[in-house]
Amino acid sequence: MKTFHIQPTDKAFAPQLQTKIDNLNKPKGSLGRLEQLALQIGLIQHSANPGLMHPCHILFAADHGIEREGVSVSPRDITWQQMENFTRGGGGVNLFCRQHGFHLRLVDVGVDHTFSPSLTIPYVNTEKDEPLRIIDRKIARGTCNFLNEAAMSADKFDRAVEIGCELVDATLEDGCNVVSFGEMGIANTSPSSVWMHFFEQIPLDRCVGAGAGLCSEGVRHKRVVLDAAIHRFSRATGIESPTPFIAPDDWTFCPKPGERPFFPAHAEEIIRWFGGFEMVAAMGGMLRAAEHRMVILVDGFIMTACMLAAAQLHPAVLDYAVFTHKGDESGHHMMLEGLGAQPLLSLGLRLGEGTGAICAYPLVDSAARMMTEMDNFEHARITKYF
Repeated sequence: MKTFHIQPTDKAFAPQLQTKIDNLNKPKGSLGRLEQLALQIGLIQHSANPGLMHPCHILFAADHGIEREGVSVSPRDITWQQMENFTRGGGGVNLFCRQHGFHLRLVDVGVDHTFSPSLTIPYVNTEKDEPLRIIDRKIARGTCNFLNEAAMSADKFDRAVEIGCELVDATLEDGCNVVSFGEMGIANTSPSSVWMHFFEQIPLDRCVGAGAGLCSEGVRHKRVVLDAAIHRFSRATGIESPTPFIAPDDWTFCPKPGERPFFPAHAEEIIRWFGGFEMVAAMGGMLRAAEHRMVILVDGFIMTACMLAAAQLHPAVLDYAVFTHKGDESGHHMMLEGLGAQPLLSLGLRLGEGTGAICAYPLVDSAARMMTEMDNFEHARITKYF
């Protein structure tokens, strides 16, 4: 796998930032979470005058072999159909990108479909006024079925990571310093649930939800399939499942919120066996963005799982993550708690595509603007009353 050099943010700079925040002409702490966000953005940019520029949204798409086991209510054809819809500007992600000024890139890293040449381009398009087309980075027509074998080989894993890096590098050429990621991949709540199970040591039945709308029997079937896949993985690799499949009703998960377990010896193997190409590409993009000291907006269940996976490899990536939205997928709140993350929004969204991150962007932008556009007590000649 590619080597990343991710530096933790300089916490010694925090008192200087906090002093500036406290001396803005407002009651101390009165802007709540915006003040916390301003501190984080200032640390990421190592500046008391941070600013967000040219926001970009990268949406990776791929299909999953595990979909063949009936773990999703949606057929895999939805993946390519939605990608074509995005090129016409008709998706939720299109709407919110237009509304909030994001440059959208659509990337095929493993869709089980041959797109018309008129809909694809072989290069990274950085011209915002060109028609929206799909960047062709197809690794394969979907992953293998991880019920029976690893979803991807080591070479394909490395390729997905490199693609994520490439797309983030392209945003830098646009002057971007804040990036969000989205996904389109039917059945990708399944690998997300398994990653959560391994990396946060939460029993599998607490990690598995309805995805795009499974009924209770569908969720039960999904749990059975994923449990069997984990047992197959353990037999093949010797890496044991960290907790029992069935937990007592009063079970509360360990570790405590924010005390994250890390498995550097096995993380890559776990990610590769269960992950999707679109998820690994997003993970690689997150690591690259942190390497470039960019603000990373993290959307719902799938993208939180990708950040969780990235943190197994490079824990410092979390310093750059702004968790924007708690989705409606069962277990997402537990995943966030395990990361010690407090999301900005809780709107019940479960669309995917990264829409929660884009919707939360105005709050993040407000936090940055607070540091540069709000006056302080001394300059405004207002008595400091605390």
